[in-house]
Amino acid sequence: MMNVFQYNLALNTLSNEKEFLDFFALKKRNQYNVLDLFCGCGGFSLGFKREGFEIIAGVDFDNDSIETYKNNITRNALKLDLSNQDWVNELKDKIQDKQIDILIGGPPCQGFSLTGTRMIDDPRNKLYKAFFDGIKIFNPKAVLIENVKGMSTLFRGEAKKSIITELEKQGYQVSDNILNSAKYGVPQFRERLFILGMKGNEKPTFPLELINPENYISSSMAISDLPHLTDSLGNEKMNYEFQADNYYQRLMRYKSKLIHNHVATSHKSFVIETIKQVPDGGNYKDLPKGVGENRKFNEAWTRYDSKKPSRTIDTGHRNHFHYQYNRVPTVRENARLQSFPDIFIFSGSKTSQNRQVGNAVPVLLSQALASHLLKIL
Repeated sequence: MMNVFQYNLALNTLSNEKEFLDFFALKKRNQYNVLDLFCGCGGFSLGFKREGFEIIAGVDFDNDSIETYKNNITRNALKLDLSNQDWVNELKDKIQDKQIDILIGGPPCQGFSLTGTRMIDDPRNKLYKAFFDGIKIFNPKAVLIENVKGMSTLFRGEAKKSIITELEKQGYQVSDNILNSAKYGVPQFRERLFILGMKGNEKPTFPLELINPENYISSSMAISDLPHLTDSLGNEKMNYEFQADNYYQRLMRYKSKLIHNHVATSHKSFVIETIKQVPDGGNYKDLPKGVGENRKFNEAWTRYDSKKPSRTIDTGHRNHFHYQYNRVPTVRENARLQSFPDIFIFSGSKTSQNRQVGNAVPVLLSQALASHLLKIL
């Protein structure tokens, strides 16, 4: 167990290695319990768990995500259909009478429409309604909802407004903010909307940005110590070949003896030849005329920049490439860029693993939110 850094809220940033490692250390158990709906593989939960919260259960409907969650977060990972009203009773039977202090999750927004006057009650929004059914049943002290940045403007902002209105009707003071994970110790530029509701008389706040741009964790800082896989496809289980080169790598390797989920993709020769012509941090615009013209959109043929955080990790991993090697990143490399520690092992096919990583809340961003929430509770 690393020492706990008593972070001073008056400070804006973590300015050195010790402060970074202390802030993101594993913390002792605190008194609060968390329920994670739409939990996926568990990035959101893991951040809270690292900060000392007890994860009572995670709920999802994807088999591989549930298996990953069981193996890494808690065995109390439940496959429940949140569009079916019976899910609440099934969950209550599983967790018995345990108190839920905080409800977290990222309900999907695809069903939102402007039909009717209350979007939460639209039958197409069953999954969001399930989240609010959970609030009514468990009456948590705090609710933290994560979603894509576009939720802020979806239907001219009515979708976000509907969620906030519903939380206020349930007795919560509500704030929302778009957070960039790179500013919270994650080696990735990823902007996500967070809506935070708390019981009480004052609107809750969000954590201050922890990392200044000059101290961002870069792609190379995150993954340069992993086996390079220049002449092999790697394996689901590998030994470390290199020493950790910096504090971020040491944090990711803490308690891990082996590297898992580090399998490279075998590309066709024309793909490799195209990637070779893209410089560090470049994209399709850097290719010679007539090369790679089958992909001409913003993220096409993009190499991660070795000196900057990566682009947003998605679920497909077809258009982003390693900053140095002529291949897409492995699941483990992208997991590092999402701040999953190496001891966290993903289940399922490589396609499923990529989807789980891309859909997750970055772990260190979640831990920064958990740390702040613990203080304001």
